[in-house]
Amino acid sequence: MDARTRERLVHAKELFEHDDFSGAEPLLREIVEKHEGLADVHDMLGVIAHARGDFAIAEERFERALAINPSYTEAALNLAVTYNERGRYDRAKALFEKGIVGKPHGAGLEGLDPFVRGKLANMHADVAKAYRDSGLVQEAIVELEKAIFLCPQFIDLRTTLGRLCRTNGDHLRAKAHFEAALAVRPSYVKAHVQLGLVLQDLGDAAGARRAFEDVLRFAPDHPQAKLYLRALKEGLADAKRS
Repeated sequence: MDARTRERLVHAKELFEHDDFSGAEPLLREIVEKHEGLADVHDMLGVIAHARGDFAIAEERFERALAINPSYTEAALNLAVTYNERGRYDRAKALFEKGIVGKPHGAGLEGLDPFVRGKLANMHADVAKAYRDSGLVQEAIVELEKAIFLCPQFIDLRTTLGRLCRTNGDHLRAKAHFEAALAVRPSYVKAHVQLGLVLQDLGDAAGARRAFEDVLRFAPDHPQAKLYLRALKEGLADAKRS
């Protein structure tokens, strides 16, 4: 590999790590056309394809990565996830039985390695983002529910799920997700903000005010919380005058 190609590969990986898939993909494709035997490049292209829902292409890329490097654990895990997405459960099971991604424990997820759980959860989150970007909110909710089932402590995903539930008109479910996120981390400002907004939607002005005040306890200069509190106070004042 020449120096220029190495530089482009480093740049492509940086873009990939920052989730700039549209910037990384053409560079990775260009590199793999010249250097077909790079397992990590095939794996990255597979992740990009999977994120936009092109599971067949993702499967091909992950399989190629494993053909090049049979002990590539991350590619094997990505492939197992993709097999499951395509309903190829026997193939996914076979990967686990080979020991590449760890053997399954019983019929359920109870004993699944925490790293594997996290990886699977993030893959579901990537699929959810692709659905959300396509305007398919309900499908995105389903994927995020799968992610939260695997890793209930991922409060950022739970808060995103709550926001989607609110967008979908399910305010009580959204409220439950924000409260669950705050039970894990009481100082999580994003969840406090979203809880305040959904409580407003539900007509609970006092609860919304408390939520925004909690935001300012942890982030005293938070501009949105200040704005929302001011609006609430002005609304209450207007109500008293009327």
